[in-house]
Amino acid sequence: MKSYRKEMWFNIPKRRGLVNISNDVQEAVTASGVQEGLVLVNAMHITASVFINDDEGGLHSDFEKWLEKLAPEKPYSQYAHNGFEDNADAHLKRTIMGREVVVAITGGKLDFGPWEQIFYYELDGKRKKRALIKVIGE
Repeated sequence: MKSYRKEMWFNIPKRRGLVNISNDVQEAVTASGVQEGLVLVNAMHITASVFINDDEGGLHSDFEKWLEKLAPEKPYSQYAHNGFEDNADAHLKRTIMGREVVVAITGGKLDFGPWEQIFYYELDGKRKKRALIKVIGE
């Protein structure tokens, strides 16, 4: 069994931002040499998410609006967590959007369904953060 590890680094200039990382993940799969297996992609920070969905701008806007209704950023005073940092909303949004994805690898390629893409979602940006890609298989 082969194993391959790669870190991806991000520095999103705004508080929140989406990045399609599907090509980066495929590049890691290719570099691993794995033809049949699994790839795990996970955010290594508790205020960021990795998830799978459609790469469509309207949907991305809908995520923003929906998450802001569920866990509004302001007023900061509404959250017991806020003190040193005002990012309690980012922690809650990450819980909703998830930490990681696992995708099958078939014939050396990500085995996606129609329209599926992998995204890194920064929920408390303006600083350097990372995601992990771990490939295992034959």
